[in-house]
Amino acid sequence: LAQASEAQARLAHGSRHPPCQQGARQPRASAKPTEAGRKAMGKSAKPERSGLAAGLNKGFIVTRREMAPKPSYAKGRKSQRNGLIKEVIREVVGFAPYERRMIELLKIGSASTFKRALKLAKKRLGTHKRGK
Repeated sequence: LAQASEAQARLAHGSRHPPCQQGARQPRASAKPTEAGRKAMGKSAKPERSGLAAGLNKGFIVTRREMAPKPSYAKGRKSQRNGLIKEVIREVVGFAPYERRMIELLKIGSASTFKRALKLAKKRLGTHKRGK
């Protein structure tokens, strides 16, 4: 009877090894973002592991390390320097022909010309979302 309950406890823990050996395992370093990094990306923190082999929060219980946010998470963020560079380039180069045509259509201001401008933007840029 004692052996059966011990076997069930091991299976619930998700390992065939005795519990004394399981405690010797070292927690693995995670390359995933920290709670602060997740909040910056709009994700919530992961729930703690249950220690069970199955279920939503399955897995070995380890202490989570705080990791610094990766520089790649800042990619695409508008900086003051890049904004200034883009502004200077826009002044020097001006608008593309399709952009000039769209501006002219928008200056007219009616609903049909607005629709035509969006249609032109969609055709040139590929998708409705980009055209908006």
